[in-house]
Amino acid sequence: MREIDLKGKRALVTGGSQGIGSEICRELAKCGADVIINFYSNREKAEVLANEITSNYNVKAVAVGANVAKSEEVKAMFSQMDDAFGGIDILVNNAGSESVVHVLDMEEDEWDRVFQINLKGPFLCAKEAGKRMEKSGGGVIINISSIHDVVPRKGLIHYCSAKAGLKMFSKCLSLELADSNVRVVSVAPGAIETEMNRQEIANFGVDKFEKWIPQGRLGQVSDIAPTVAFLASDLASYISGTDLYIDGSYMNHTIQYDPRPPRKKN
Repeated sequence: MREIDLKGKRALVTGGSQGIGSEICRELAKCGADVIINFYSNREKAEVLANEITSNYNVKAVAVGANVAKSEEVKAMFSQMDDAFGGIDILVNNAGSESVVHVLDMEEDEWDRVFQINLKGPFLCAKEAGKRMEKSGGGVIINISSIHDVVPRKGLIHYCSAKAGLKMFSKCLSLELADSNVRVVSVAPGAIETEMNRQEIANFGVDKFEKWIPQGRLGQVSDIAPTVAFLASDLASYISGTDLYIDGSYMNHTIQYDPRPPRKKN
């Protein structure tokens, strides 16, 4: 069985200091990639992760702060990556934000904030990465979306709409950059337990998710990261312009009553 080999690759993971992003950083490093860990506000957490990665794997890891919705900060982040690694081979647009607000109570600023982080940020980062990948002969851009790019949810009209935009952005980008040997893939997680949402899930009821999700459990960050590493590798060299949903079949379980007769036991 062929192993995922990212030795010599240079990766940048936005929102990489926690949750799904931090596990993606670990997995890419485990497979041999040097990693830039982007963070927005928690420098300490990002630097602790960078130290953990450099201690456990024979790779480089550097924490770099930037608001991905600000073009000048994105450009400065990529300049730091140029200085540290000399270029980029893998971009994972993972940074995201959401808030639960009734549409009639939502302020314009909140709509804009969520769109800027979830959709404008991937555009700005993909543009900077794409320029460098075009010059170096290719690369991979992986956009972390959500099942809510197709599944609507109350209170998240801004988030769902932004993720739906990210889904089409990924498809268009795969066409635009194909002649530069750049692959683009969208990865859409379902209900994933992280340190940030663990208490919220517990308050809501883990048992509810275990009932709703056909596989009978919440997803873990470890369910996402290895897939991202695979998609970033040459093993996935013919995968581009597609959406991969990782949700334990959650989004397919709209009809939850079961009309089947009891099975006969052998």
